[in-house]
Amino acid sequence: MGGDRLRPLWDFDDLNGSEARFREQLAREGTDAGRAEVLTQLARVESLRDEFDRCARLLDEAEPLAGDDPIANVLLELERGRMFRSSGDKEAAFPLFASAFERARETGDRFLAGDAAHMCAIAVDDRALQEEWTQTGLAAGDPYWAGPLLNNLGWAYFEDGDYERSLELFRGALAAQERDPEKVARIAWVHYALAQALRMLGRADEALEAAESAARAVPTEPEFQDELAASRAAAAAAKA
Repeated sequence: MGGDRLRPLWDFDDLNGSEARFREQLAREGTDAGRAEVLTQLARVESLRDEFDRCARLLDEAEPLAGDDPIANVLLELERGRMFRSSGDKEAAFPLFASAFERARETGDRFLAGDAAHMCAIAVDDRALQEEWTQTGLAAGDPYWAGPLLNNLGWAYFEDGDYERSLELFRGALAAQERDPEKVARIAWVHYALAQALRMLGRADEALEAAESAARAVPTEPEFQDELAASRAAAAAAKA
């Protein structure tokens, strides 16, 4: 079984719905390893709710069921790592992500290798390490992860005030995301990132174009509307 088989059950904007689907899937699983995989995803739901004790209990329940199954063990390490990172313990999280990456690579699961590499990159603060893990993820991971890897690194440089580098990375992320044009919201978030970088670089007209693309794609997202207003103001000021 591949590490992405449970991905369609996720809706990160609806944790209750995701939990219900995973519980239905748990009842359908015919093997201990399959049940372990689903339990790791139920644990992730609890981690996203900041219910870290519940998350830990579900992972403890999954661990003996996983046995020596490679996919189940990669998922166990990934979700323990995410639990530690979300609860503020990056030092405990990083080795789990790195181990998950090696396991996934050995098993040949590119999707999980990409997931683990992207978690390694956001679990460290050192830009050189983030660059290294981003490139590792791009080389070894599934194309699904190219956009998130580049986007995350772009935001790291944006926070440093290196807007040129962030713009370069956001452009790469957009190219990766546009390979799957049905992912409208994911593409919109990169347009939003581009708008911010362009506005900070004083390229107000280009920023406005990117902000309009994001807001047009997902008009209900407040952050897109805020950036659209800021980009409009910047463009107006540049013409004044």
